[in-house]
Parts: sequence; structure tokens; C-alpha cells
Amino acid sequence: MTATAVRSTARAAAPASAHPSVIAWVERIASLAQPEDIVWCDGSEEESARLTAQLVDAGTLTPLDPVKRPGSYLARSNPDDVARVESRTFICTNDAADAGPTNNWEEPVTMRRTLDRVMLGSMSGRTMYVMPFCMGPLGGPLSRYGVQVTDSPYVVLSTRTMTRMGTAALEQIGPDTDWVPAVHSVGAPLDPGQEDVAWPCNETKYIVHFPESREIWSYGSAYGGNAILAKKAFALRIASAMGHNEGWIAAHMLLLKVTGPTGREFHVAAAFPSACGKTNFAMLQPSIPGWKVETIGDDIAWLAPGADGRLRAINPEAGFFGVAPGTGASTNPVAVETLTHDVIYTNVALTDDGDVWWEGLTDEVPEHLIDWRGNDWTPDSETPAAHPNSRFTVSAAQCPTIADTWDHPDGVVVDAVIFGGRRATNVPLVSQARTWAHGMYMGATLASERTAAAEGTLGELRRDPFAMLPFCGQHMAEHWQDWIDLGARLEATGQAPKVFQVNWFRKGEDGGFLWPGFGENARVLAWILGRVEGTAHGSESPFGVIPAPGEIDFEAAGVEPDQWRALFATDRDALMAEADQTAEFLSSMGSRVPLAIDAEHALLRQSLSALPHG
Repeated sequence: MTATAVRSTARAAAPASAHPSVIAWVERIASLAQPEDIVWCDGSEEESARLTAQLVDAGTLTPLDPVKRPGSYLARSNPDDVARVESRTFICTNDAADAGPTNNWEEPVTMRRTLDRVMLGSMSGRTMYVMPFCMGPLGGPLSRYGVQVTDSPYVVLSTRTMTRMGTAALEQIGPDTDWVPAVHSVGAPLDPGQEDVAWPCNETKYIVHFPESREIWSYGSAYGGNAILAKKAFALRIASAMGHNEGWIAAHMLLLKVTGPTGREFHVAAAFPSACGKTNFAMLQPSIPGWKVETIGDDIAWLAPGADGRLRAINPEAGFFGVAPGTGASTNPVAVETLTHDVIYTNVALTDDGDVWWEGLTDEVPEHLIDWRGNDWTPDSETPAAHPNSRFTVSAAQCPTIADTWDHPDGVVVDAVIFGGRRATNVPLVSQARTWAHGMYMGATLASERTAAAEGTLGELRRDPFAMLPFCGQHMAEHWQDWIDLGARLEATGQAPKVFQVNWFRKGEDGGFLWPGFGENARVLAWILGRVEGTAHGSESPFGVIPAPGEIDFEAAGVEPDQWRALFATDRDALMAEADQTAEFLSSMGSRVPLAIDAEHALLRQSLSALPHG
């Protein structure tokens, strides 16, 4: 059977507001995937309640105690469907060179044949849901639109939380509106009378992006960004290519609003690799008086110069899809308060009284749980109760520290850009880039120890430029050039944000963290914003400008003087060895590496060579 030789498929009447281009595309995908029915999602509360009840009946969702967690549910995925599958994620450009060395590339025509083959009849026996959605505030100048079809009600509920999904978004798509088509199937067709499973998926998986035609296709997985295609697939991979063509940046960055003791408001964009403290920083509770931090976004930012020449940013998402383990009252009380109601938890543990638990939620470990696989668990069990990449999906509007400007259509003005990773050695607690180009070098050479959010060996150091390694829909070095070009436009008006690098994770000789992190990170943030304001002093170092003596009251944070010195210590031999590795990494990017990045690397080598041995 070919992709065009298909049986008749049920048709549901499209809403009157649906543009003909959307209707024609939906009909084409339906003729390929052959769903039993088609439902156009309106994003309403009634629709959400209906799908939730359906998933409870199917065993996909387990209701939590209505007093402890009202409106909240637990989902357990198939144990083989628990994380991003970077090895099965493809960027299909006409020229392989445009995908670059950091992406898996496949020739578009070949991949389309593959997708036609696996998608043929893939929704048989299931309902195909049509989800129009908006990334960013409805009608905003930097907002963009998409339509995803899926055969997973779980994905519908998740997309409703993570985007502005439904009728209002569909009404924004007119004859002159560019919109991104996204196709998703769990790849588990049902024969007549066949019993379904709680978490349908397929061993074979494809997450495919066509940046030039701005399409997304996903097959086989129902988990996270593999299936919620508005998130990483659209908001970063496709959007990075869109921004390249249109003069804006899609960034893997959180956004903060910070108010200082004088009442001045600042906005900060910060890039951290997954599971390296983004959500904790986005919901920072300052330990120092007079400072207030509010949340605008915890994961993704779209940035562009505004009409006044200043850099502005929006959070294109409407919800948080956060890593649960490590999130607790002592580490992120704001997140814990955000998660009190109307949350979908995936792959966490279930308590005997109908609540959820994961490692790090409380200091006291329950004596008995049902783990993320559905098995009995005790503190003596050899496996974790919650999967290391277990997640929560919750509306951003529930966050008690959400800024009143978080969904302003015009976005917010960015005063500082911060890069940070999980580094046990070499990288200091904080440093300021000397120039925009130096800051872009910090971003381009960003490295972090691998976490459970990505495939690979835990603890292994991997380069993650701009925290975009799994998410860049273009040649990575061209993404760097986009940042450099952006800086040139901003510097032309004298309004480029200042750039910094932080590292909360440096360790001492005993293996313990030298900096307490969490609320104490506000002391570092205060110095950063003092540099923006021109009130904080710094000292030169090979890494850039670091805090001058006395600028940060580290002892008030419980840090001893020898620990403070260790946070900025330089080991010439170790740094030169890493510089060699960085040179190899830059070389692996080929001829598209911006000249400014190579020049900054040469300056770093020169600076390191002047350090004393030992």
C-alpha cells in the first residue's frame, strides 16, 4: 500500500475560523495517518475535563488526592519512553552543511519517504486531534503560530498547558500568516477490537525537522519534547532557523525580572543546559534584603531588537515543563508552591496517601511508595523512586513569583545575558565579558557535565554552546554568527546588554560544592546588575572581569575565605589543556566559525600563557 492508496477516513467539520490552508493540510495528514476520527481542539475547560476523564479511564492518568493535590494527576510512561532521543532527532536541510556537525542530518526526500512509510495508517483506530497554538502572547509582534496534529490525548493536555492552544490561536491564522505544521503520532495503530495500552508508543522513533519548509514530524514517542512539538521542536529548532532568516534569536534561556533596593527594574536572560538549575534560578528567592526576583520564563526566550534599539525578549511558552528530582522546599520553594494544584506529573512516585514524591522533594524519605514504574518501593530499593528525568507540567500563571509583564506582547528589555553550566573545575563563580564578542565566546564554548535530561554517561563533560546543542535547527556556528550580528545591531545604538558567565557548581578538594547556591545566588546576581548599573567594581582575570575584593559578602553566605579564593582559582596547566580541547571543538565546527570567536580564543590562550605555573 502506498501513501496515496488509503481507505476513507472519518472527517470532522472544521471550525468556521479555520483558514483553508489549515483545513487542506489536516485533510492531507488524515489521508496518510487514517485516524478513526478527527477532533479540532478549542482549548476549553470542558475539552480538558473530557480528555482528562478519558485518560483516567484508559489508565494513563492516576488522579491524586483531591485535597493534597487538587486537579492533579500522575502519568507513568513506557519505561523505554522517558527522555529526549537525540540520536533519533533529525534536521533535514537540502544541503547537509546547513545542518552542521552537531545535528543528525538526512536528505529531505529520503526522510519524507521514510515518514510516509511509518505514518501510513499510524493513527488507525485512534482519534487525530488538531491543535492550533500560539507561541508567545496572542497577537504579539514576535509571536508565531503553529498547528499540531496528534493521536495522544496526553499530548493535547500538555500542549494546552505549554502554549496558547485552541480557538483563539486558530483565529489568528489568516491568509498572510505563516504557521508551522507539526505532525505527531505515537506509532501504535489499533486494529478493530484491539485493547489499547496506557502509554502507547513505538520502539522506532523519529523526531524530524525541515527548517526550510518549517515543518515538524514526530513518530513513536509520547514523551515530553519528543511529542509536545511546540516546545523544543518549534520554539528552538524551527524557531532558530526562522530567526536566522528574520533577524531575531531563539534561545534556550530563562527570563527574570529583578528589582533592586533602589526600585530600579532589570531583566536578565540566562542560558543553562537542561537540568542545570534553570528553574531554580528562574524562581530565585533572594537571601539578601531589598532584592526581589520575579519569573518571566524558565526555559526558552525569543529575542529581537525593539523599535527603540534595545534588546527585547518574550517567553514563547505558557507553562513550565520542569525536572522534578532536586526540586524541593529547601531548593526551590516557589516551584513547590506552584505545584500545589492542576499539575500533570510524569514518572514521579506515588505515596500511600495519594500524593507525589521524588528525590529531593523532602528531606524525609517515605517508608513506602509506588515507584515510577508502578512497583513497590522502599528506602532500601536499589533504584530511584522517581525517574531522574521525571517532569511536571503546570501553567506559568500559577507561579507565585510570576511577573506582571511575563506575557506582555512587546516583551521586556534585556539588561544582562548570562551563560552558565555545571562545572566542577576551571570555571569561576562569576565573570563579566569584556566585550560582546567575548561574551559570545563564553556562550559558544559553554560546557556542562551531562545530566539525566539527555542521553549519555552522567557526569561526562560535553560542549553545549549557548545551551543549544540538542536544540539548534541550523549550523551551530551560524547560530553564533546570528548572536554576533545581533550584538552589532545593538552596539550601533549603544544599548547592547552586558554579558556574564556563572558557575554555581565548582567543587573543592573534598568534592563538596564551594558555593551554597539557591537563594545565595542573589549575591552574584546583585554584583552582575551592579556592573550593569555602573556601581559594582571588578578586577581583571583571564576569564574577564571578576568581583573586586569586598564586592560580594561571601561570608554572609557561609563561605570561608579559602573557599572564596578557590571559586576563582586558576590552574594554568588545567586551563591550557582545556583550551586545547576548546580549539578542537571550534575546529570541529568547520569554516563557518565566526572570526570573532577564533580571535577571542586566541586572546584567552595569550592570557593563560601569562599565568604562573603551578
